[in-house]
Amino acid sequence: MSDNMKDTNETILEVKDLKQHFYMGHDGIFGGEKQYVYAVDGISFKIRKGETLGLVGESGCGKSTVVRSVAQLYKPTSGEVLLDGKDLTKLSHKDMYAARQLMQCVFQDPYSSLDPRMTTAAIIAEPMRIYKKRGILSISEEEIDSRVEHLMELVGLSKFFKNRFPHEFSGGQRQRIGIARALALKPKLILADEPVSALDVSIQAQVLNLFKDIQKEMGLSYLFIAHDLAVIKYISDRICVMYLGKIVETGDYVDLYKNPLHPYTKALLSAAPIPDPKVERQRQRIILSGDVPSPTKQRPGCYFYDRCPNRMECCKNSQPSFVRPEGVADGHTVACFLYQKKK
Repeated sequence: MSDNMKDTNETILEVKDLKQHFYMGHDGIFGGEKQYVYAVDGISFKIRKGETLGLVGESGCGKSTVVRSVAQLYKPTSGEVLLDGKDLTKLSHKDMYAARQLMQCVFQDPYSSLDPRMTTAAIIAEPMRIYKKRGILSISEEEIDSRVEHLMELVGLSKFFKNRFPHEFSGGQRQRIGIARALALKPKLILADEPVSALDVSIQAQVLNLFKDIQKEMGLSYLFIAHDLAVIKYISDRICVMYLGKIVETGDYVDLYKNPLHPYTKALLSAAPIPDPKVERQRQRIILSGDVPSPTKQRPGCYFYDRCPNRMECCKNSQPSFVRPEGVADGHTVACFLYQKKK
């Protein structure tokens, strides 16, 4: 986070009890109970101006669904998504277009997120031309061309490549085009859905540094999704750990990595390799038993109960609320009965 924004408490995005349930039909040939996938099942978080919030968890836990629900690409089942104080879930289609000017997405796959029939210049200019056509953005074609060249230079691409097509670029360069397109409307918030997972490790570092440089220059806020713990640690100011559609722990990146509280967070961190061979040999891995339960069933108790090495009887039938245990840094909270019993 840039130094001039570390002390701000201005909230750019607030998500309240967001739920995203997908209808899957009825149970049985002749009808029965309706079946749903509970992809996101009641999560809440805030992102401040100039801040990067990392959302981490294993595949299938609902991270990408959170991004699409916040962007209203999926209409949430319930909950509130407040962007600059406006609840996006209650906006009309016309008003939603205007709100999206403040919030743009960078997607995971740079190969499928760019139209192969369009030039680089046309891809980056497309958001501006759409908003100009709808009367939301007042801009001339000369200004669009100038901004396209500026954005290409900003993300590390030569403006002389603007007439090239996506297939003429490498994966890292394509992702830079996607970032430039996301910046075209001068948003305040970028929703980054695993934007480096499809890239080589060496290229990942370059793109992550690009995200940081752009944030510092433009004062952007990020919701950054990843399953790579090293990536999340490097890019984030705060981190939310997600499991099976729920957030189980949240905190400052330094404190969360130094002092993980939730059994799932501890297992995640123990699975990440450490580059020091001596430390790696001495530390003890936490191996979780069983598989991730099906997201088609809601549970009365803790969703991590079936795999938790510290489970108790109370975890089976009741869901823990968020608490901050004694001696833990401000803002570091966990949803676990292990700490509620110590209150």
